[in-house]
Amino acid sequence: MASPKAPIPGFIFIFISIFGEEGGIQSYGQDWLRAYQRLLPSLGPTLPSYVLILRDRGTEANPFRGQPHWFFQGYKSPIPQWERATFTLGVLWHLLRHRPQRLFCGHINLLPLVAPLCGWLGIPYTVLTYGKEVWEPLPPRQQRYLRRADRLVTISRYSRDRACQANGLDPQAFALVPCGVDGDRFCPGDPNPELVQRYGLQGCRVLLTVARLWPGDIYKGVDVTLRALPQILAQEPTVKYLVIGRGDDQPRLQQLAQDLGVAQRVVFAGFVATESLPDHYRLAQGYVMPSQEGFGIVYLESMACGVPVVAGDRDGSADPLQDGRTGWRVPHRDPAAVAQACLALLRGGDRRCDPHWLRQQALAHFSPDALAHSIRPLMTQDRGRSAP
Repeated sequence: MASPKAPIPGFIFIFISIFGEEGGIQSYGQDWLRAYQRLLPSLGPTLPSYVLILRDRGTEANPFRGQPHWFFQGYKSPIPQWERATFTLGVLWHLLRHRPQRLFCGHINLLPLVAPLCGWLGIPYTVLTYGKEVWEPLPPRQQRYLRRADRLVTISRYSRDRACQANGLDPQAFALVPCGVDGDRFCPGDPNPELVQRYGLQGCRVLLTVARLWPGDIYKGVDVTLRALPQILAQEPTVKYLVIGRGDDQPRLQQLAQDLGVAQRVVFAGFVATESLPDHYRLAQGYVMPSQEGFGIVYLESMACGVPVVAGDRDGSADPLQDGRTGWRVPHRDPAAVAQACLALLRGGDRRCDPHWLRQQALAHFSPDALAHSIRPLMTQDRGRSAP
């Protein structure tokens, strides 16, 4: 009589939030699940995987229903001690029951909970980092858990280098897995007449920014673009600047536009739902955000819609813009440089203005299939090292 087959060890993914909140970290987590689902048939159709999420309640829209999800009551930060214990016990139960070959930790704030459990059970863990959360020195315990990780992942060379410099990490411990873009959603198309009418864009050439307008996010460079507008308008008087986003910094920016004499050429559109963003990209002749990003998913969304981009020159935008091959990179606090790049973009004649080529480049390197190729080595590698 044949002995029963041993269960195949799979993977556990653990996140703070994926579906219940909006943000770059949440979007990156969805990128990972989307890429993993595409990769799964080649890994083995019976390979089990489990997704544990701390804050989501399970009632949000979830495009990954094919994977088992466990939601832990929607806890918010700071997590009360008894809820922390409940969550830790829930993670331990899954680790003991499923004995995964690897755990993917989706946020450094989860490390104090999951790293000791993985160490005790001998389960290697990989830490997904995004950007600003690892750019400054972390508490010694979190640094220690990062060094003990079997692998570290981040979205760009810039984020990797800043994390290493701030926390004494080894660059060789990092794998680069960039953000991705859904080319089915973000694609070229004609401007929506209703939006053209709403924003008063008839006969205008449109420059666009999508960004949070918070005082802590001045680095996004909306104020720099406003200061560049007089020089742009002197040569391209039909330009309007469409700013999508909301936040407490908007009154300051509106006053700046008034002071510069360009208020009539600036439209603050406020919040726009994610599903409506592709239509807004299609309104623009250029996307401009001279920022300091860890990566900049908005640049990919714009390029996938065939819209050329202007970005900062000392940040993670080097990766989506392929070191300037697919877009303009300028000093991020220099209005004159921003103006010159925008004027070059509006004049055209540069390959970086070719919508079909831009889209092809964005999807070749950052589609879900490209991301699946990026994460495959992390799913198939040996257990690897474990630092003391």
